[in-house]
Amino acid sequence: MGVKEIITAISVLLLLFPSTVKPRAVGGAQPAGGAPGGAPGGGGGGTLDVVAQFGAKPDEKTDLSQPLLNAWKEACASPAPSKIVIPAGTFLLSRAVLEGPCKGPVDIQVQGTIKAPPDPSHFKDDIWVMFNHIEGFTMSGGGIFDGQGALAWSKNDCHKNKKCTLFPINIRFNFLTNAYIHDITTKDSKQFNVNVLGCKNITFEHFTVTNPEHSLNTDGIHIGRSDGVTILHSEIKTGDDCVSLGDGSKNVVVNGISCGPGHGISIGSLGKFQGEEPVAGIKIANCTITNTMNGVRIKSWPASYPGTASDMHFEDITMDNVSNPIIIDQQYCPWNQCDLKNPSRIKLSNISFKNIRGTAAGKEAVKLFCSAGFPCEGVELADIDLTYTGPDGPAISQCSNVSPKLSGKQNPPICAAPAATSPGGQAGPAKASPGGKASPGGQA
Repeated sequence: MGVKEIITAISVLLLLFPSTVKPRAVGGAQPAGGAPGGAPGGGGGGTLDVVAQFGAKPDEKTDLSQPLLNAWKEACASPAPSKIVIPAGTFLLSRAVLEGPCKGPVDIQVQGTIKAPPDPSHFKDDIWVMFNHIEGFTMSGGGIFDGQGALAWSKNDCHKNKKCTLFPINIRFNFLTNAYIHDITTKDSKQFNVNVLGCKNITFEHFTVTNPEHSLNTDGIHIGRSDGVTILHSEIKTGDDCVSLGDGSKNVVVNGISCGPGHGISIGSLGKFQGEEPVAGIKIANCTITNTMNGVRIKSWPASYPGTASDMHFEDITMDNVSNPIIIDQQYCPWNQCDLKNPSRIKLSNISFKNIRGTAAGKEAVKLFCSAGFPCEGVELADIDLTYTGPDGPAISQCSNVSPKLSGKQNPPICAAPAATSPGGQAGPAKASPGGKASPGGQA
C-alpha cells in the first residue's frame, strides 16, 4: 500500500470518527461548556495579537503553539467576529490543531513566516497545522507556512516500503464550511502542502505553493470528499500533482492556475478502496501547465472496486513542454503494484477536453486508455493543438475502449494510432511513491 493509500485509510477513519469534537447544536448554538478546549464562553471578539497579547516570540526558537492555541480558544469562544494576528517575523511552530465549532467567525491574519521543525522524527503523526469543524473561517495576510521538508524527502522510501513513515502535511482543512483562504504561501512541505477533507464551500485564491521538483509526494492541494471547492488565480510549483482530486470530490472549480514543475492536475487515482464516493462536476479551465510530467489526467486502478466519475471538463489549457498533456489512464499501476489482467471497474463518463494547446515533451501527446470492462462514454475532444518537435515526432494520440466525439482542430489526429498495452509507467519513480489518490484525506 503506497503512502497516499495509507493517508486515504486514515482520512476515512477521521471521517467516520471525527475525534471528540462536539457537533454544533441546532440553530448554531455552542454546546454546553463553552468553546473547544475549555475556553470560557462570551468573549468579546476583536483583534488578538499572538505577540502583543499572548507572549509569542518571532525568534525561531520559542514555540508558537501555546500562544496560538490560547488566542484561538478566545477567538472561538466569541459570538462576535474575531481576528487572530500573527505579525511579521519568523516563528517556530511544533504543532497546532485548531478545533471548532466556534461561536462566531474567525479570521487568521498570517503576516509572518511559520516554520515547522525540520527533523521529521519530531512528529508522531502526519499533522503539523490542522483546522477542524469550523464555519465561517478565513485566513490571509501574505504569510508563509514553511514545512522545512528537505530532510523528509531524503528519507522517503514509500515507493518500496509499504509500511513507510507518513510525514506531516503542511496544512489540513477538515470539515470546514464557507471558508476563504487567500494570499497565503505554503512551501517545502514534508508531504502534501494542503489537504482538504469533508469541506463544503471552501475557496483558495492567490494561493502559492513552492516545493522543489525533486520533493516526493508533495501535492499542492489535494481534495477529498468535499463539495464546492474553488481554486482561483494561484501558482503551484511542486514535486507531485499541483492539484489532485480524490473520491467524493464534487463541484470543484480550478481556474487560472499556473502549474509546474510537478505532475500536472489529476483526478484520481480511483478504485483502490471499497466504498469510494462518486466524483462529479469538475471544471478545470484557463490554466497554464509548464514542464510537468502530466498535463490534465484522469486515472483509476486496474482490478479496482466499482465506482463512477462523471461530468469532468478541461478547457482553455496551455501546455508548455508537458510529457503527457492529455491522459485518461485506467491502467494506473505505479511500480507494478497491481493486477493488470483485470480491468478497472470505475465508470468514466461525460468528459470533455476543449481548446488545449501548446507543446508536448513526448511523442504521445494524447492518451485515452479506458477500461476494457467499462469503456468510457461521452468523451469529447474539441480544438486540440499539441505539437512535438523531438527526433521521433510528430506527435501522435493513442486510444483504447473509447470512441470520442471530435470537433474543430485535431492535432495530433485523435485515436489514429493503435493503443499501447498501457500508458507504460508514465508515473515514473517520483510519482510512484504517491501511489495515487482518491479519497478523503488524501489519495489513492
